[in-house]
Amino acid sequence: MAGTNGKQKTARDMVLSLGVIVLAGLVMWLFIPHGDDDGPDLKRVDYTVELTTARRAAPYPVAAPEGLAQEWKPTSVRYRGAEDNAWHLGYHAPDGEYVAVEQSTGKPAEFIEEASQGARKTETTEEIGGRTWTRYTGGRYEALVLRDTDGVKGATTVVAGTGSFEQLGKMAAALKLA
Repeated sequence: MAGTNGKQKTARDMVLSLGVIVLAGLVMWLFIPHGDDDGPDLKRVDYTVELTTARRAAPYPVAAPEGLAQEWKPTSVRYRGAEDNAWHLGYHAPDGEYVAVEQSTGKPAEFIEEASQGARKTETTEEIGGRTWTRYTGGRYEALVLRDTDGVKGATTVVAGTGSFEQLGKMAAALKLA
């Protein structure tokens, strides 16, 4: 009979230990913020210097938005003259989606494939800001593509991202080429 009493104490001790662990977990859960997070706090990037540099160096009119609401937050920028004059300007849209402006003089098919993350051309076109943009879909990003940007043969502009075509259209409409 002595063996049975020892096993009961061991089982009771395990249940009590489990209760203490669960209680400690609940206390930690109460004091750790959760559920209110809108994602990482992305820093706003000032792209003025890069834009000026790109507009001086690029053989095409470089695109940057003007007049977007303050909620559109620029988060990344780069110009790579040695890599097909590639211009990139990334934005965090008001609803948390990502929208980017990409331009290049590289081979259009390869550039569009990379900028749109694998999207494919559709038959749908949109007239935005006096320019005809072609929709691309089915990849990681949706995209609007403008070939031969402002008459510059071989210059391609892509507005792509996780945002809706409505958001991409807002970005395309805000683009000023200089």
